[in-house]
Amino acid sequence: MITLKGVTLRRSAKVLLDNASVTLNPGEKIGLVGRNGAGKSTLFALLNGSLHEDAGDFAMPAHWRMAQVAQDMPETGQSATDFVIEGDTALVAAQEEVHAAEAGDDGERMAHAYMALHDAGAHDAQARAQALILGLGFKTTELCNPVNSFSGGWRMRLQLARALMCPSDLLLLDEPTNHLDLDALVWLEAWLKRYDGTLVVISHDREFLDAITSVTLHIDNAKLVRYGGNYSAFEDMRAQQLELQQNAYVKQQDKIAHLQSFIARFKAKASKAKQAQSRVKALDRMERLAPVLANADFTFEFKEPANLPNPMLAMENACFGYPPPDDAPAGTPPTVIVRNVNKSVMAGQRIGILGANGQGKSTLVKTVARALKPTGGTVQEGKGLNIGYFAQQELDVLRPLDTPLEHMVRMAKEGLPAGQSGREQDLRTFLGTFNFGGEMVKQPVGTMSGGEKARLVLCMIVWQRPNLLLLDEPTNHLDLATREALAMALNEFEGTVMLVSHDRSLLRSVCDEFWLVSRGGVEPFDGDLDDYQRYLLDEAKRARESLKESLKAARDVVTQAPPVANKKIPDKAKGLMRDLGKIEQAMLDLQAKKHALEARLSVPLPVQEMGELGTQLARIDDELAAREEKWLAISEQIEAATR
Repeated sequence: MITLKGVTLRRSAKVLLDNASVTLNPGEKIGLVGRNGAGKSTLFALLNGSLHEDAGDFAMPAHWRMAQVAQDMPETGQSATDFVIEGDTALVAAQEEVHAAEAGDDGERMAHAYMALHDAGAHDAQARAQALILGLGFKTTELCNPVNSFSGGWRMRLQLARALMCPSDLLLLDEPTNHLDLDALVWLEAWLKRYDGTLVVISHDREFLDAITSVTLHIDNAKLVRYGGNYSAFEDMRAQQLELQQNAYVKQQDKIAHLQSFIARFKAKASKAKQAQSRVKALDRMERLAPVLANADFTFEFKEPANLPNPMLAMENACFGYPPPDDAPAGTPPTVIVRNVNKSVMAGQRIGILGANGQGKSTLVKTVARALKPTGGTVQEGKGLNIGYFAQQELDVLRPLDTPLEHMVRMAKEGLPAGQSGREQDLRTFLGTFNFGGEMVKQPVGTMSGGEKARLVLCMIVWQRPNLLLLDEPTNHLDLATREALAMALNEFEGTVMLVSHDRSLLRSVCDEFWLVSRGGVEPFDGDLDDYQRYLLDEAKRARESLKESLKAARDVVTQAPPVANKKIPDKAKGLMRDLGKIEQAMLDLQAKKHALEARLSVPLPVQEMGELGTQLARIDDELAAREEKWLAISEQIEAATR
């Protein structure tokens, strides 16, 4: 178990934990919560050994293996699969031992090294890694792509997959859902529920915490308070605790007032001097209770739209996708992801847009937001349509050297919505309603946290008085209080909302209907979010089964390891086992290439390219068959040599 006894933690002069004590038991799944800056990441630093306690005692079993998501952005030309496989530290150590044994030409060491490599799971490492990659939303065609070919958010998903690949007794996850879509989030929840070790997770996603945690650890006023239950249970218990604390405080204030009144009345009277003095001592000895200081709730609202066109949008045989690259040959057709959409968006609708990763949710939203043009058909806008668009990459669009005030002034110069003022003082006042007060209005945006940047983007959208809100993953950097403020504001908004989000609490509270973007089309989804989660898990299961089937032949052969009992291994057998290990690895590499080719052949391609890929696939099949024959022959020789 993990124990903290009277632990004090400081960051510079700030005390984040003061005489804090708690016990975390093996196998528990713990949600770590607290205000921003309360010390959650600092406690993680203590758990992972990068920070030591300033006072008190911290203990964790020495043999525990720990895994966590590396925060650096990986820069490597390795394939996604190989990068994730390297997260299995036990496997990497076994592979290094094999290389060392081969370099030393030590036959017996090589034999034992190959046995250890098999025990470390080398035979199914590729399948395990690729199941993690696919579960986190990658396509089968991307399994062999270089890590450097992916954007930042997708590289962080690979870092998460790498952490999950690592055998561990303690898993630390700090905001693991920030870069995930809903389909990847649902898959991650299912994976974490099966995890056998101790999990400590920081998250601002209420439903995620509720789904996977059974203990909540709250950092409050530099103390650690343990609650049995998930986040919702913690909220209920915390509210009851605060009510009791406030009641006790009120009672104590009444008692203090009574004592002070007695002392004031009778302190000068000789007959009552002794009683007055005893009450002075009682007052001095009293352990003063602190008043309950209510959290400063953040709230905002969308202004009433100047007009409400109806319909807002009308899509007729609309197709959504991407134009050909600038350097593409003339006549190259656009890439179409979603086609033949015939739908209208009416005033007052609240639409949640669902769909597995890569199906076209963001493409649909970008086209409605005018960031992309339809690749076919028409998207007719209602007269007076005013769109407020929160894009996933919106925070990157903010100018890091500019201040919030400069952002607002520039936007005001581009055009004033009806009823809005562009005077600097009015802009300052408006920024203040989003907690950008005092000197913060002059602080460069680049120095702000992700949550502060997201709040600024929301401020800019609200100021524009839109009548159609397009929100693509707006909660990625928002804390729980701001997420709840956003949900309240959206529920009171009189215009239309189209929302893509992995925050199920937000989807449940805001959306009245759902559209499913799937298999190249857009259809109404008849069901609730629980039905959709089951749909996603079924889709993920089918993808995993497809991957397993494609690797089945190699796995069946490789896992039929020849018997090598714990007896002295003849020199001849040692050399054969070394050869066998090399063949196993070559077969796994060939299977990965075969799977990538099959994935590329599963989509429409030019005839010439299909022919070339087919030829490569046939060549790989021939090579696999030859390797399997050789593997079987060597296995028989090893069996004969070790009888």
